[in-house]
Amino acid sequence: MDDPGYLEGEVCTRNGCAGVIVEHPSDNCSCHINPPCGSCTTPREECPVCGWRMVDEETTFNDWKVGPIKSNGAWTHYRPRPLDSSKIDWHSLPHTNASMIKKGVYPQSGDEAADRRAVEAVVRGTFGGRWKQFGGGTFEYIAYTD
Repeated sequence: MDDPGYLEGEVCTRNGCAGVIVEHPSDNCSCHINPPCGSCTTPREECPVCGWRMVDEETTFNDWKVGPIKSNGAWTHYRPRPLDSSKIDWHSLPHTNASMIKKGVYPQSGDEAADRRAVEAVVRGTFGGRWKQFGGGTFEYIAYTD
């Protein structure tokens, strides 16, 4: 059996569907400010006949949202997992051989509100670190790991 269609122009083939996959244009693109934007990285492929949408098949793998896996083992797409601003949440990014960047969000109000000390307590590296940016519910911290 052939792989089901995932990309624009491919035949869907899910449950015998003969629809052709279409990709809708990006809504509210902000790539001119900070590319790539969430609107452009969110999967927009769908089958107009059976209603299948690629975004519904996403799953989380490590810190990434990944699309369905084809029979050859390749993911159809991947993008960073959205951060949850109701808690201290971050992505770890490479920096140097002895440090990493922790870029994330924190709650500013409510029961889970966090301050600079609370955030540093969870993102601090083995050998400390320093703030690059903190405020407005977002932060960037350089954690010294070696």
